[in-house]
Amino acid sequence: MPSRPNLFSAAFVKIDGGWSGTEVDLGDVEIADDLTDSVHEALGLNGDELALLYVEIEDEWFAIVRYDGDADPRMFLSDAHAALADPLGEIFAELAGVAMDKDTPDLGVRPAGDFELLADFSLSAEELLELSMEEGALPADVLAVIAERLSFADEFDRLR
Repeated sequence: MPSRPNLFSAAFVKIDGGWSGTEVDLGDVEIADDLTDSVHEALGLNGDELALLYVEIEDEWFAIVRYDGDADPRMFLSDAHAALADPLGEIFAELAGVAMDKDTPDLGVRPAGDFELLADFSLSAEELLELSMEEGALPADVLAVIAERLSFADEFDRLR
């Protein structure tokens, strides 16, 4: 998959005393397992850490994937329909369990996936949906607010 200048992808791992982040190259991602491999490689994970992958495409949509030890990844996609216009977005849509096709009429912003993936960080499903669907809010702004709520805004800003 060719890399695009309008792609932001970074992963953050929960460590003693906070979070550590690094950029993640998604250029070779073809399937969902490649996402996991890219995050594990970029962060040097040994399998039992909590990590979040942040992806934002061209001010159109964002995805957050949560890796929690050996559990299956959980993910939230801010707009399933917009994501289907992008090959990487199709992978995220599949991970989120989206069953729309590209010919489905655009019905506006349609979040998908696990709305509770950050509930244990005091970010409820309702808040996540509200942030994602706020009129005029750019994906980068929403990701920044979430990073602030989860206490890794400095790491996010450093990588952004």
